[in-house]
Amino acid sequence: MASSFPPTLGLSSAPDEIQHPYIKFSEWKFKLFRVRSFEKTPEEAQREKKDSFEGKPSLEQSPAVLDKADGQKPVPNQPGLKAHPKFSKKFHDTGKARVKAIHQANLRHLCRICGNSFKTDEHNRRYPVHGPVDGKTLGLLRKKEKRATSWPDLITKVFRIDVKADVDSIHPTEFCHNCWSIMHGKFSSAPCEVYFPRNVTVEWHPHTPSCDICNTARRGLKRKSLQPNLQLSKKLKTVLDQARQARQRKRRAQARTSSKDVMKKIANCSKIHLSTKLLAVDFPEHFVKSISCQICEHILADPVETNCKHVYCRVCILRCLKVMGSYCPSCRYPCFPTDLESPVKSFLSILNSLMVKCPAKECNQEVSLEKYNHHISSHKESKENFVHINKGGRPRQHLLSLTRRAQKHRLRELKLQVKAFADKEEGGDVKSVCMTLFLLALRARNEHRQADELEAIMQGKGSGLQPAVCLAIRVNTFLSCSQYHKMYRTVKAITGRQIFQPLHALRNAEKVLLPGYHHFEWQPPLKNVSSSTDVGIIDGLSGLSSSVDDYPVDTIAKRFRYDSALVSALMDMEEDILEGMRSQDLDDYLNGPFTVVVKESCDGMGDVSEKHGSGPVVPEKAVRFSFTIMKITIAHSSQNVKVFEEAKPNSELCCKPLCLMLADESDHETLTAILSPLIAEREAMKSSELMLELGGILRTFKFIFRGTGYDEKLVREVEGLEASGSVYICTLCDATRLEASQNLVFHSITRSHAENLERYEVWRSNPYHESVEELRDRVKGVSAKPFIETVPSIDALHCDIGNAAEFYKIFQLEIGEVYKNPNASKEERKRWQATLDKHLRKKMNLKPIMRMNGNFARKLMTKETVDAVCELIPSEERHEALRELMDLYLKMKPVWRSSCPAKECPESLCQYSFNSQRFAELLSTKFKYRENSGTRMQWIYLMQGTCISMSNVFR
Repeated sequence: MASSFPPTLGLSSAPDEIQHPYIKFSEWKFKLFRVRSFEKTPEEAQREKKDSFEGKPSLEQSPAVLDKADGQKPVPNQPGLKAHPKFSKKFHDTGKARVKAIHQANLRHLCRICGNSFKTDEHNRRYPVHGPVDGKTLGLLRKKEKRATSWPDLITKVFRIDVKADVDSIHPTEFCHNCWSIMHGKFSSAPCEVYFPRNVTVEWHPHTPSCDICNTARRGLKRKSLQPNLQLSKKLKTVLDQARQARQRKRRAQARTSSKDVMKKIANCSKIHLSTKLLAVDFPEHFVKSISCQICEHILADPVETNCKHVYCRVCILRCLKVMGSYCPSCRYPCFPTDLESPVKSFLSILNSLMVKCPAKECNQEVSLEKYNHHISSHKESKENFVHINKGGRPRQHLLSLTRRAQKHRLRELKLQVKAFADKEEGGDVKSVCMTLFLLALRARNEHRQADELEAIMQGKGSGLQPAVCLAIRVNTFLSCSQYHKMYRTVKAITGRQIFQPLHALRNAEKVLLPGYHHFEWQPPLKNVSSSTDVGIIDGLSGLSSSVDDYPVDTIAKRFRYDSALVSALMDMEEDILEGMRSQDLDDYLNGPFTVVVKESCDGMGDVSEKHGSGPVVPEKAVRFSFTIMKITIAHSSQNVKVFEEAKPNSELCCKPLCLMLADESDHETLTAILSPLIAEREAMKSSELMLELGGILRTFKFIFRGTGYDEKLVREVEGLEASGSVYICTLCDATRLEASQNLVFHSITRSHAENLERYEVWRSNPYHESVEELRDRVKGVSAKPFIETVPSIDALHCDIGNAAEFYKIFQLEIGEVYKNPNASKEERKRWQATLDKHLRKKMNLKPIMRMNGNFARKLMTKETVDAVCELIPSEERHEALRELMDLYLKMKPVWRSSCPAKECPESLCQYSFNSQRFAELLSTKFKYRENSGTRMQWIYLMQGTCISMSNVFR
């Protein structure tokens, strides 16, 4: 089925994302008008004066016009605009306004953040404080997955300065390139060295007679009027700049020297590392710096490299990170012990080949740094004065690559130490000490899976249940991660066995079940959808910030791609599908085509606000879009054979989540923006076939989408209808409140997606130039642009609750015999309700605390409940009327609850017209006392069911 969206409004997103229809709100929701400034340059003023002499009207004299989009000539439709007094000559002649204007002009030459003049900025670039970020910064933010797209947000994050409440007469409106470099370096991967005190905030005040800004500018003007000697001023400026630069270099050198001294004291490695003075060759200074530690300035010992490509001794950098903080001592870039890596092998080869002098007395031998360890061990008398720099012997081969004899030789000293410890502490159990050391090493490297297997082997037990089985147990028992982890630790501690798998094993098993894991193909390929299937979880706001410029969306949304989620659901049902084919005597090798009926649902989840802690400012309500596979059929022998049907379609176990967003379901704009990708994917899948390998055979699937899971409030939103307070109360037909209360039977469905789109266009353009009341009557309550096509139906839960609520009221009033005494007091009515609740709890096990939810409503609407209520009603005549009313309701219910009543319940469909008229007759005669309370309005759900059945008859 082709998409019903106009192609001109479709928006293109990123290459890996889909096209987003109806996201550009500026064309239909928000209209931005820009008023041309009345300020004129001298050239414009002179040109205007010339035009006035020639008889041409000026801007103030010419009428305002509106440019049409189709290129037609503009038509005057407004009187001439009058200039604001602020821009008149008389206004500028007043002294106070002139001073304010001068002050505001001086502010334009200063930076909003640091307060420096733009003339002192070496780049002399300016950036607007309240504008959008430039292209370079926007690309960097997208690469870092940051959602800030305006300068005020970035200034608040980096400098802790709120510029959103700035006033142009007090605050500058631009900032300099130096501050831009700081913000750019904040999110850049490379360290940024910009010398600016970030903790210093410039305070801006309104203009006063002693204003520093204006006084400084005035002094500059006076100096300029003196006309000094240009050559002397240039020389003086050069001398002053050189002196200032020298002072800055001196201060930086002193700061670096003092910080280096502190780091050397922290490292304290003069007795364990070799000085660069021991190098046998007089290398250039830069080469010596490259092979020496930047903290202790000794020759590198066990060198490590940081992310910012600085090299240190392992001991020195670890001590500095522990004492001074997690940043590189050279460039102050963030650095953690886990980020340290060994340099490249070519660098290590050059380092080990360096020749050094032996520091021992009476030894003038020169040895390579690689052989220094072996050489210094020959000086037995001075061994304590010279520590080995390369422990563990020759590092050319890894320990695991050596022969068993070589491994024993290399680990001999460690073996003796472990044996001594085991004899002293563990009773000589060397094996348990070694296994425990290995276990601790695995835990320290976060390799918990190997550690768990090793621990199970040490205890002589198996690894217990498989991770997939443990995941199924956790899901089916509705255990959270913390609850499962507590159970896992408790069972392990009590039994001494690892029966359940840890959480990380369950997460690995869960990846197979998530959408995006299985391979599939569409024939023909989906339009406006990426060809990549390995997508996983997608940001629900993907592409939103670049296309919606007039509507700020501050929310969080996560989703799966629709086709990937459908494939994952089908793979989960693989065994059920194959079993259904075998039960219908069909061969397993049939490749289809299979027809899959999908029921969609979208509903609000209520208040999900976090009552403690801090986080992003997002709406306190959530909305979930999900789907359920209702039925799967296969075309065989010119007929459709059903191979699967969901037994519990309203269960949470078969409901697959597709998109979760922190938003209000009444926020039509946000829902349109976030759900538009899903709608585009659904429209594309309607006209394509899925190729998926199921049971080892490539099979074909077609999809039919039924949006029957929406509640009435959301259907009104997504179908473009007015709220429930509208005159046109039904979401399925054009019946008004008055018509619905007078006629319960004769209605037909007129609400459809295409018709609502047409009505919205009439509402938007008003081609007949009608009044608001006439236009509302023409479009039948359509006011917003619809974006989801739904099948005309009603939510089953709300249908049952609405009908049951009316029957419950009738039961209550029948107990009090209101047909005899309609003027009963409120206390009497409460007593009847308490009697009914007590009796229903005793006879039907219906608890009053759950009134009125779905389960209570479904159980209330039965013949057994009517029989139980009749025990409290003395009149036999009322018994018969009440039983007949419930019997008619139960006969009509299958018609509006079935998707195709002509096939599923043809007998009930034939009797539906008679039953509905008899139902209305009973309400108006036997239960006439409910008319004054709006009985007929309470049965709108039945009228909607009539609409559904009539539509299914003509389908």
